[in-house]
Amino acid sequence: MTIDHAARRARLAAALPAHEVHALLVTSPVNVRYLTGLVSSNAAVLVRADGSALLATDNRYIDKTRALDVPAVEAPDVAGRLAAPGVGIEAAAMTVATFRRLEAGLAESGGDSESQGLVPLGPLVEELRAVKDEAELELIRTACALTDQAFADVLPLIAPGLTERALARLLDNRMTELGADKPAFDTIVAAGENGAIPHHAPTDRELRAGDLVTMDFGARYHGYHADMTRTVCLGAPAAWQRDLYDLVRRAQRAGRHALTPGARAKDVDAAARGLIEAAGHGEHFRHGLGHGVGLEIHEDPFLGPSRTGRLEDRVPITVEPGIYLPERGGVRIEDTLVTREGGPELFTKTTKELLVL
Repeated sequence: MTIDHAARRARLAAALPAHEVHALLVTSPVNVRYLTGLVSSNAAVLVRADGSALLATDNRYIDKTRALDVPAVEAPDVAGRLAAPGVGIEAAAMTVATFRRLEAGLAESGGDSESQGLVPLGPLVEELRAVKDEAELELIRTACALTDQAFADVLPLIAPGLTERALARLLDNRMTELGADKPAFDTIVAAGENGAIPHHAPTDRELRAGDLVTMDFGARYHGYHADMTRTVCLGAPAAWQRDLYDLVRRAQRAGRHALTPGARAKDVDAAARGLIEAAGHGEHFRHGLGHGVGLEIHEDPFLGPSRTGRLEDRVPITVEPGIYLPERGGVRIEDTLVTREGGPELFTKTTKELLVL
């Protein structure tokens, strides 16, 4: 499928009058890519309320712009080249130093009234990015398929004696061998007591018989991210391990079923968290239920007890409850799904049965 970047810019342009600016200077590299298709480390795009746009980058990337559907200029200082009075800027993306430099440049050119300054704005592009078109969803679906396949291929190699770090490398290498750009993020492998740390960094700790082993990983494909977590057991699980796993699995199912367009973010979180709290493990679930995925691994919307807003249709999002018992271990189960009017579509297809290796 072809991505219509002009349509994305038109949606952004239509949103600008409500913020009382005649244009937005977009400097976040991810947002520049979303609006133009240009992948770079130094670019900016000015999107005007009348629908026109101008892209600027340096000479390392200017040749790439010739195939794009937006006029482009070469400029060593891209933000300065496009800055103008009455233009919104991305407050979360622009440094204070750059903002002050641009404001000083405008003042020197005679723009000294408030209406002629730069206007810091919130996450306008990020809000547009939350709802995906079908071309984006197909890329995420492929990233998830690569993730599933990598896990299936590596699963027979998971055994006592393998280190966390070596297992992470096996997953990373297999995803890229299958066609991923690269891993979507730093792969997590947490064995035994390390499973009590939600974002444990793999070490040379060897896997042992009796361990629960949590693997949180994903492939990135054409810039779009997958995210999946599975917990397996090396050898027959103890009663507490099976009970913990069954509880997380039930909570994860409840969270998935709550993913409907119009649902409040905090209510989706509560659907899973309530089961964990009722079982006496509320203090052991120490993060939000999930997050959006797309051109970034963590993007709007976010699911949590204090999160506001409602879900829309065609929003890829994770559901990842976990229980973490200090000095004992933990369980997390995570899928990437997309909200649909007829019920969520599951992108990560690996079984959620407890795999005993």
